[in-house]
Amino acid sequence: MAVHHQLIRRPTYAVWAVLADPACYGEWVVGPSESVPLDRTWPAVGSRLGYTVRLGPWSVDGVTTVRHQESGSELELEASFKPLGTARIFLQLRPWGEEETLVICDEHPLRGLGGTLHNAGSEALLLLRHRGMLSRLARLVEQDPVEQDHAGARHA
Repeated sequence: MAVHHQLIRRPTYAVWAVLADPACYGEWVVGPSESVPLDRTWPAVGSRLGYTVRLGPWSVDGVTTVRHQESGSELELEASFKPLGTARIFLQLRPWGEEETLVICDEHPLRGLGGTLHNAGSEALLLLRHRGMLSRLARLVEQDPVEQDHAGARHA
């Protein structure tokens, strides 16, 4: 199971505001070249994001579904990528002092070929993906000039 963490120099409500904004996913998630909300209720349980992964001239579409969420602290997703099956991605936000957040990302194959072929090599690739993904998330949250209130609502 690939688990990685990142300390972000902003409070949990600021991190959650980015996770709760489906338009931000393309800016911090490693892999998809684009994403679009399929439901207006993101990140409610059952809501979905569509995404496209491009590799040279080829592209494949996938869907990510929210399976569990506790507003401001936990977001559990199932990413479906037809050629490989599905993966579980669990993001947990923990307050770290007054102004920082520890983000823990736990991802592993759930169904299909990805689960069958899961090994130490694919685990290492997931850890590299997490390193890039969480550092992008940190940059996005830490540089975001938009003010966010404690409920996670973004304000211009």
